[in-house]
Amino acid sequence: MALLSYNSRAVTLLYLKYTLDGPEIMGCTGCQIDWKKGKNVTLKTIKKKQKHKGRGTVHTVTKTVSNDSFFNFFALPEVPESGDLDDDAEATLAADFEIGHFLRERIISRSVLYFSGEAIEDDDDGYDEEGEEADEEGEEEGDEEDDPDYDSKKDQNPAECKQQ
Repeated sequence: MALLSYNSRAVTLLYLKYTLDGPEIMGCTGCQIDWKKGKNVTLKTIKKKQKHKGRGTVHTVTKTVSNDSFFNFFALPEVPESGDLDDDAEATLAADFEIGHFLRERIISRSVLYFSGEAIEDDDDGYDEEGEEADEEGEEEGDEEDDPDYDSKKDQNPAECKQQ
């Protein structure tokens, strides 16, 4: 745990689902991460130099703003007790649920394989991103005869030069 930038033993995210007419997310509860001093990657400190209009002196203003981070995923806002969510909040919860489901099914369940490097080899299972079989090494991109722009005359070997 010496490499971690936080003191928490685990980060958790709990989804409350209701499944009468299919899965519907009723709420979500994140966790508070206990960051080590100066290691919070969800916050960024910005220092600006400002010049005083009247006196002309320069002073530095330090401002802390939120920073995009993977760890923001675990600090979702709590759903109100009434359960009333606007469309944006529902869309955010649904997207976060899909990300959480992906992490649970694809990453966490195979974490040892990712750690050992075996999962990276398994990711290239012969299919490209669209689900079509990837071309094997040695095969050409496609059949030229099926390509409407293919000119068979260009493919023929030109007559060899005769040396004089």
